[in-house]
Order: sequence, then structure tokens, then C-alpha cells
Amino acid sequence: MEPDGPPESESSERSIFSSQQEEEDDEEEAKEPEETGTLNPVLQPALTGDVEGLQKIFEDPENPHHEQAMQLLLEEDIIGRNLLYAACMAGQSDVIRALAKYGVNLNEKTTRGYTLLHCAAAWGRLETLKALVELDVDIEALNFREERARDVAARYSQTECVEFLDWADARLTLKKYIAKVSAAVTDTEKGPGKLFKEDKNTILSACRTKNEWLETHLEASVSELLEQKQQLEDIVTPIFTKMATPRQVKSAKSVVSHGQKRSQDLTFY
Repeated sequence: MEPDGPPESESSERSIFSSQQEEEDDEEEAKEPEETGTLNPVLQPALTGDVEGLQKIFEDPENPHHEQAMQLLLEEDIIGRNLLYAACMAGQSDVIRALAKYGVNLNEKTTRGYTLLHCAAAWGRLETLKALVELDVDIEALNFREERARDVAARYSQTECVEFLDWADARLTLKKYIAKVSAAVTDTEKGPGKLFKEDKNTILSACRTKNEWLETHLEASVSELLEQKQQLEDIVTPIFTKMATPRQVKSAKSVVSHGQKRSQDLTFY
């Protein structure tokens, strides 16, 4: 549930983990050695990119924190952020990739709807954004402001992140359109009407071609992606329009009248 009272300021949205870490670092320096064990043991490797250290905690049964590894990772602050968010703020892409293997939810949201992608976008962590997109996170997820990660990046003037997320959105739009068209011609219940075999083969062939293009053009620009979608639309739209257009069917009265006239004509022979 959302906490009572007005939402925190935008600056606190971005700074709470960093300020917490600074406080913990100060405390750690001031503590006696035996007291440092109270800190979350996953925090340090997550923030420093120590993937091997994380793997030991998660995979080594002899590690003293092994059984609590996931619980430690997912401990939340007052607005629902765990150490995955801290890793995103620190730009630790390899940590995110490593932790994804343990089945963590990369689409989880804070109490105000911020995802890991929103977080990386706000902090300008381009490589982390790329890692998250590669892991198929939801780039269309909205926070409590109805903002996507792209909007958050724009709000914080993270130009490179905006450009990358625009590219990711264009690529996703093409993929979704290909999938939608393919489903429409293979699922008779979802299709717009009766489809001739030749037209069906034309559409499926075009979809295969566009999928192959996506796989072989990983660095395609936004304009190229949009052009590919337009080309597919130019093939598909006329066929679907033809399918949706009612066919001219002669009325029963017309058929009977025509039959009678034909019969009369035959009597002269």
C-alpha cells in the first residue's frame, strides 16, 4: 500500500539508497569489528559488482548466509525498494544479469510503481537499461505519475537513456505487430474473416521475413524499425481490408427471377 502523506520529492526518489549507503559506510567505520556483521551481507557485493561474491552466497551451501540469500536480497526500504534497486542505481549490470538467474522478479514495483527500469533511467545507467531490456523487462510499465521509464529519463535529462528507450520501444512495437498479425491469420477465431490460402501465405511469409530482419539487424535505427513496420502494414492492410469487405450476394428474389426468365427463354427452342 502507498504510505500516508504526500509522496517524497523527486530528489529523494533518487537519493534515498545513496544516502542510506553513506550512513551505513559511516557507521561501519565507527563500529567495532564484531558489530559489522549486522549489515546486510548482500549489500556490498551488489553495490561493488562482486558477482563471484554473490554467487558464493547464493550457491555455496557452506556459506553462512546461503539459506537467507533471497530474503536478504529482497529486504525492502520504506517505499518498497530492495537491493536490486541499489544495484541499478550503482549501474551494476553484471549483478543484475547474475541475480536474474536466481528467479528474481525484474518487473516488481515499489509502492509508487517504480520499476528497476525506471530507477536505472532516472540515474542515467545506460548499460543497466540495456541489460534489463535484454532480460525482457516490461518497458511500458507505468509509475504512479503514469510515466514509463522513458518519461523518467526525460524528466532527469538522461538523453542517452531516452534515445535507447525510444529504440527499444520501436523494436518492441515491430515485434508485437508481427506477433499480432501472425496470430490473426493462424487463429480463425481472432482473424478478421475468411482468408484465402494465397493471402495467408503472403502474410506469414512477410512476418517471417520481418522476424529474420530483426534477428539480423540488432543495431537497426529507430527510423529503420519504423520503416520495416510500415512495409509489413502495406502488405497486410489491403488483405485484411478485402477480408472485412462484405461480398456482393444476389438476393433470393433476384435468383428466382433470373431462373424464371432463363426457363422462358428455353421454351423458344
